[in-house]
Amino acid sequence: MKQTEPGNRTYSIGELAEEFGVTSRALRLYEEEGLLDPQREGTRRIYNERNRVRLRLILRGKRLGWALSEIRESFDLYDSDHGEEAQLELMLDKLCKRHEMLVEQKKDIDNALADVERLTNDASQALEELRSGQRKLRHG
Repeated sequence: MKQTEPGNRTYSIGELAEEFGVTSRALRLYEEEGLLDPQREGTRRIYNERNRVRLRLILRGKRLGWALSEIRESFDLYDSDHGEEAQLELMLDKLCKRHEMLVEQKKDIDNALADVERLTNDASQALEELRSGQRKLRHG
């Protein structure tokens, strides 16, 4: 991390990758997708604080299950004349939809876990019966 004037820190690709636990390749992808815009010194990428904040937001969006195109849409709204209000409205809409989807997925997972538990109990019981001679071994 290079310190210039207060608030004007810059970061190399390696420094940001290490800080956020991502690969340099991921940062280059985010740049290709128009989500980050580092300055260049020859082939070297120089990231400013704005890029660092955007990377944090990209990773948060990914954790929420958003596609890079959805994250870009949010950034584009923020950078437009519509500003923060439009960005927050979009985010609230996406968060509500994501919440609904996760609740449905949780129900599916809970049902699958109950099925696995039931089948495990049935199989354990059948095995105990076989071992104790209370159940005959079936062939075929």
